[in-house]
Amino acid sequence: MSFADDVLDQLALRCQVVLPHLNERQRRLMLAQEARLLGHGGVRAVARVAGVSESTVRNGVFELEAGGDPLPDGCVRRPGGGRKPAEQQDPSLVPALLKLVEPDERG
Repeated sequence: MSFADDVLDQLALRCQVVLPHLNERQRRLMLAQEARLLGHGGVRAVARVAGVSESTVRNGVFELEAGGDPLPDGCVRRPGGGRKPAEQQDPSLVPALLKLVEPDERG
């Protein structure tokens, strides 16, 4: 669905002003709400204007519709979310790196 240019311009201005001040979760939820307000075709329009993927906006819509509990203050991700540290994924990594940087032994 196509939207009037003035609607997209207003959306672009809101995104330009507000998004830099939000964390990733707040950004996703704000964009999702904008998409819901636009109705059919809103996800694609918001994603294009904001410069994010459609899946980001769609995931935000799913979060809003699920209506889960808000996260505790200061948290962006649920506990356990995010990438695991490299040393946790591969326990042999740290010893291998230390072996590389230790000085050569000379006899």
